[in-house]
Amino acid sequence: MGTMLDTVVIGGGAMGSAAAWALSRRGRQVTLVEQFGPGHKIGASHGSTRNLNPGYFRPEYVAMLAEGLSLWEDLEQESGEQVLARTGIVNHGPDPRLPEVAAALNQAGIRAEFLSPAEAGERWRGIRFDQQALHMPDGGQLNPEAALPAFQRLARARGAEIRHHTKVVELQVMANDVRLTLESAAGTEVVTAAQVIVTAGGWTEKLLAGAGGSTGVRIPKLRVTQEQPAHFRVADEGAAWPGFNHAPGTAAEYKNWYSPVYGMQTPGEGIKAGWHGVGPVVDPDRRTFQPEPAQLAALQDYARAWLPGVDADSFEAISCTYTTTPDEDFILDRIGPVVIGAGFSGHGFKFTPVVGRILADLATGTRPAPEIFRASR
Repeated sequence: MGTMLDTVVIGGGAMGSAAAWALSRRGRQVTLVEQFGPGHKIGASHGSTRNLNPGYFRPEYVAMLAEGLSLWEDLEQESGEQVLARTGIVNHGPDPRLPEVAAALNQAGIRAEFLSPAEAGERWRGIRFDQQALHMPDGGQLNPEAALPAFQRLARARGAEIRHHTKVVELQVMANDVRLTLESAAGTEVVTAAQVIVTAGGWTEKLLAGAGGSTGVRIPKLRVTQEQPAHFRVADEGAAWPGFNHAPGTAAEYKNWYSPVYGMQTPGEGIKAGWHGVGPVVDPDRRTFQPEPAQLAALQDYARAWLPGVDADSFEAISCTYTTTPDEDFILDRIGPVVIGAGFSGHGFKFTPVVGRILADLATGTRPAPEIFRASR
């Protein structure tokens, strides 16, 4: 008979690590398994900067923002690590939702103010503004390279088992539990878990597709793409840099732009900028890690037009994956003994500790996730 476990978290990226932390804080027995090593760059949680962009107006997300700001502080205090640099976030361009965003944030106690193009340009001369900008000073940059080890270290200190280089090669969903076949350098092992939390990013559909047994696991279609942002060299050393999000025109006016652009300063690496979720569809096990030439050239053109504080001809391309649902809302749900957290790419990292709390709630039966995140939507 195989080993009997309480909760197994499959995937040690941001959300899985946060779920292990949240469960361990409740005194629950948890085992986290990750197929790659610590700090790997094959998925979506590597790198040292992610924007904490508060630019939401839907109540579910605004509530998660407020909770997240508090939980990131808890993580910093508990771990002794700084994971959030509050540089502020500036969103600009012809986005008609910005007034709605400002109203929702201010009502929730999250600061938001409009600045004229001249005011914004004076504060942040590395960016060109042609319309009013929404400044959200409570936002900034999160550091995955500090946050993920902190989540795992704190979970381990409370008794969680963290197992890297351990791959789930078979997941069989039974009526009341889940049977897992694990492969590691030590060999093959079969374990049974009362429940599993699947936070496998781009591998989620592959993992669930092989789940047999008496309970089916069906979720919205996930789209896995290879994204290619870049770090541009700073040309204006005196410029201050907030995180930013920019729509360089309405949907019909993008011209050679691929999508809205996000960006931020990554200390020691330059100004990160990238398109949002428009890279080629990939199998996460068969990536080239090479940038798509046309999109990269267009990103350089964007930098020339809108980022006067960088050298558009001096850059280092980055490769990462996005895993998204058709509506870009997350999947946070429980189906039998399987809890699923998926579809976070493009805007999920800021919510990491809240997602961990929600996944822990689902695993322990404390309360359901908001309706918009149900797998059956």
